[in-house]
Amino acid sequence: MKNHTKNRLKASAIASCLLAMGLAMSQAHAAGDDEMSGIHAGDVLVRLRAISIIPNVSTSNTLSALNVNVNNAIVPELDLTYMIRDYLGVELILGTSRHQVTSSLGNLGGVNVLPPTLLLQYHFNHQGRIRPYLGAGMNYTYFYNNGLNAGGQPISITNHSFGPAVQGGVDVQVTKSVFVNADIKKIWMHTDATLGGAPLGRLDIDPVVVGLGVGMRF
Repeated sequence: MKNHTKNRLKASAIASCLLAMGLAMSQAHAAGDDEMSGIHAGDVLVRLRAISIIPNVSTSNTLSALNVNVNNAIVPELDLTYMIRDYLGVELILGTSRHQVTSSLGNLGGVNVLPPTLLLQYHFNHQGRIRPYLGAGMNYTYFYNNGLNAGGQPISITNHSFGPAVQGGVDVQVTKSVFVNADIKKIWMHTDATLGGAPLGRLDIDPVVVGLGVGMRF
């Protein structure tokens, strides 16, 4: 009788231990799922994209009369996002491109564009593996390596501008730390051109930027 009671106590103890282990494993598995999917405050997201820059050009004065336009470009882009809340991040976008400027007179040459952009992002479904987001912010555009000319004379341009930027995209997590990304942005940028000290007008580039890439969560 005593042995039977001891066995029952042992069985009960073993069952309790197994139940406790099962609960612990279940909680660990749930925690693993949370860790596997989603983003949280303090995370750093690094994305590398291939982007297509599609200018939406408008001009004024002589530039309009000359039908000045700016060509597309495909370049790499790097961005860094710091999550200040589970659902709220700050993103810095870095990339540079060179564009050829055309007109009814022919090719006017090329100029490099560097538009670092800072965006505040809202991430939907931040705990899931498919995470759409929207962003809005400002960009500073720096124009450099100006090779523009007309009739053998250099065309001068203002070398910087400020403008708004908006963004939409989605991250799709494929492993614990790696995800794929699709993104579209609209950036407002402009410059003023002169030839021999005479104003030619304003060139608004205002590109749409479409990107595909991969990212890592740290």
